[in-house]
Amino acid sequence: MNLLAVDTAGKSCAVAVMRDDSLLYEAQCNNGLTHSETLLPMIDTALRACSLTVNDLDVLGATNGPGSFTGLRIGLSVIKGLAQPRQIPCVGVSTMAALAYGVNGAGTVIAAQDARRGQVYWAAFDLADHTRLTPDAAAPVTELQNFVKTCKKPLFFVGDGAYLCYNTYGQSDGVLPCPPALQVLRGAGAALAAKALADDGQCVPPARLLPDYHRLSQAERERAEREKQQEGI
Repeated sequence: MNLLAVDTAGKSCAVAVMRDDSLLYEAQCNNGLTHSETLLPMIDTALRACSLTVNDLDVLGATNGPGSFTGLRIGLSVIKGLAQPRQIPCVGVSTMAALAYGVNGAGTVIAAQDARRGQVYWAAFDLADHTRLTPDAAAPVTELQNFVKTCKKPLFFVGDGAYLCYNTYGQSDGVLPCPPALQVLRGAGAALAAKALADDGQCVPPARLLPDYHRLSQAERERAEREKQQEGI
């Protein structure tokens, strides 16, 4: 099985190619350019490096949320555009799961993406087999307190929201440091998470590859607030 997976949920853009259980290629880019500028050239480079074309791919995967609304739409649109004419099966990968699959070891990892306004998108996983311990959620950083305090294993944070978590819980018992260079979402993490879902029979047709934002967009929140104010008049 040849699998291509991409991540565009945060500031960085990542691509990886797997064949069965072997990682053939991965790359990550955070050069300040938009994902619409970097993703397609990265995919082209990845396929050329592996002597593959899109027609050789059996599964296409992409992080589908939570994360940047615009970033997610770019990644999903590109993958759907490649898959639709060829009807290649697709899989949507939780951004939190992709972060967790990018690291290995013993203990517990909390994947955290900066959701702005002091909030993070987060979920916890056991590192031994990447078993999910909590569902994906959007919450203030302070709401992770109960999980952090009751976690019985060594705990560390990854993702672009890890710095917020370390600022709040870095001195807590059992919390271990994780170098910033290891906190990024790797293409390999997205590919491994996508393969696990594909092996579990969770592929979908390209048309059914959809984002999972986990909360309203800023425009939708502002509209809801205006409607509340108008109702109160």
